[in-house]
Amino acid sequence: MPLHAITSVHGEAGLRERLLPEISAFPAAQRARALAALELASRLHAQDRRQREPYANHVLRVTIRILSHYRLTDPDVTCAALLHDAVEDHAEDIEPGGSRQDALAVLASRFGASTAGLVAAVTNPVYEPGRDEHEQYREHVIASLQASPLARVIKASDFTDNAVGLFHTTGPKLVKLASKYRPLVPVLRKLILRPDTPLTPDVKDKIRRQFDNAEDRFAAISG
Repeated sequence: MPLHAITSVHGEAGLRERLLPEISAFPAAQRARALAALELASRLHAQDRRQREPYANHVLRVTIRILSHYRLTDPDVTCAALLHDAVEDHAEDIEPGGSRQDALAVLASRFGASTAGLVAAVTNPVYEPGRDEHEQYREHVIASLQASPLARVIKASDFTDNAVGLFHTTGPKLVKLASKYRPLVPVLRKLILRPDTPLTPDVKDKIRRQFDNAEDRFAAISG
């Protein structure tokens, strides 16, 4: 069943149930680490909403897509996918009174330096005033993902989930977000297709087709 169909029919509980068989082959310690990351993400995002749904649904779909659709079963990537928005949205809840770097240090101590590094790579920057935020966003994505093949995979799943969610958005926000995401499509497509991105050729081709479709839809929305 498609991930958004699971969401519609079974909600967060169904997505949690869908995640379990994907991490069942992990060694016991790594499985426990993934479940701890899920519980921390669920606590941090407990009051957050994404369109009309709990934000936890988004992080679950991003993670399941990587494990099931992309067939990348890496415990560090799994934990980072579950926590990919944690520092950006809730740094002070991770480390009260601390900075983003302090929050990343907490994640490194709990989930390992590799996981924390991947979270850092997909965390959007604090934007400089007086400069276009969309331009800064694209610059950050290019710079951080060039150096981190595994972070590209997390970003591809996150972008795919955001793109699907965008098609359920209405009003002025729809055009604004389409204008933000559209220039990023060719950048992400090129990065995913690079030889050092750790995905099989058929998975890369599937993502390429999804990005092609998203680019066409963004173009139609933004004109």
